[in-house]
Amino acid sequence: MTIEIILPLVGEGVVEATVVNWLKNEGDPVERDEPIMEVETDKVTFEIQAETDGVLLRCDAQPGETLAVGTVLGVIGADGENVSMPVEAETKPANPPSTAAEKPAKAPSPAPVQQINGGGTIKAAGRDFDGVRVSPVVARMVEYHGLDLNAITGTGRDGRITKRDVEAYLATQQASSAGTVTESTRLGTTTDHSTTEASSQPPAATPPVDMGSNDTIQPLSGMRRSIAEHMVLSKRTSPHATTLFEFDFTAVAAHRREHKAAFAAEGIKLTYMPYLMGATVEALRLHPLVNSSWTDEGILLRKDINLGIAVAVPKGLMVPVVPHADRLNLRGLAAAVNDVSERARTNKIKPDDLRGGTFTITNHGASGSLAGTPVINQPQAGILGVGVIEDRVKAQNGAIVIRPCAYVSFSFDHRILDGATADAFVMDIKRMIEGFSG
Repeated sequence: MTIEIILPLVGEGVVEATVVNWLKNEGDPVERDEPIMEVETDKVTFEIQAETDGVLLRCDAQPGETLAVGTVLGVIGADGENVSMPVEAETKPANPPSTAAEKPAKAPSPAPVQQINGGGTIKAAGRDFDGVRVSPVVARMVEYHGLDLNAITGTGRDGRITKRDVEAYLATQQASSAGTVTESTRLGTTTDHSTTEASSQPPAATPPVDMGSNDTIQPLSGMRRSIAEHMVLSKRTSPHATTLFEFDFTAVAAHRREHKAAFAAEGIKLTYMPYLMGATVEALRLHPLVNSSWTDEGILLRKDINLGIAVAVPKGLMVPVVPHADRLNLRGLAAAVNDVSERARTNKIKPDDLRGGTFTITNHGASGSLAGTPVINQPQAGILGVGVIEDRVKAQNGAIVIRPCAYVSFSFDHRILDGATADAFVMDIKRMIEGFSG
């Protein structure tokens, strides 16, 4: 019996993903839950695992292809079992429903038909425009730029036009125009933190850049483009203000030295981050306005405290979320941050791990940075930035002492918070860190 490998629904609003590479070749034996391929969305690279023991009989998807959710990526079965290549494998949904009654409960809702410049239509589910099959992202790019699909050469399976084909076409057109490089494209996808209305607005114009004869263009990865869009969106959305404090970590450092070995014996690395997370949770309880989001109807106060932890990864930055951080003690916070950080760095993170954050902490001090002004992770009200913890000379009670200290900055949405509230919030975190007793 054969089992189809299906591109899963990997998060709200994510309708397609790009194949990075296969970890197994056709004919290789596979075991249940063994990673067999890597797939990338605009937010995360993740592994797809085998659902059963067997042999990888067929690889339908090729590295670089951008495919729709529900696509058959390959087939696993018994050694020697015959399977035939499906027609239009790259766009064929697994077990496509024929009626609403037969539609699987977890299938993604179909997107509305989009009108395209030139008179045709593109259906997000059918992706059919005058006989040309394209993905929803390509459809939105074509609509936004008013492109003629017949002018674009498709490099996907059977000549299918992919997102990269459209980007290459736009780059070629713009590079040949007066020798300048301008804004290349606007992706139709949105981040989990933006609204449909915000994403439908054209982005701020990128100033023209003179391109020299020896200059080259480094293509943008999906993650880099997503980060760029989110940062621009955040700055355009929230009036940022930043306040800066210095924390004395003497009490925390002493507790950490005393308990680090015990935590390590349990396989938990005890860093300074869990202490900051615990103090931040308590401060968010005292200042619920900081754990909120701006809406046109009013300020949305979040009941849960889900802490996002910014993690540097080889291709950029991820912010995995520790849900219900207010329910965890120091050991639980340490274990949770170890888990999400390790999975983010090793491509084990899942798209749902990046959703639902209500407040974010970024440890830019890990690279030696003294202080920073981090950008708010929309639609949150603020973000805490922690600089490097280092020994500093201080005057205390008329004596010169050495204390482990760090600068801690808080960037906040000035629509929601004023300076006095922001300062009170950070002062409470400082008080809990400096007075920590375990």
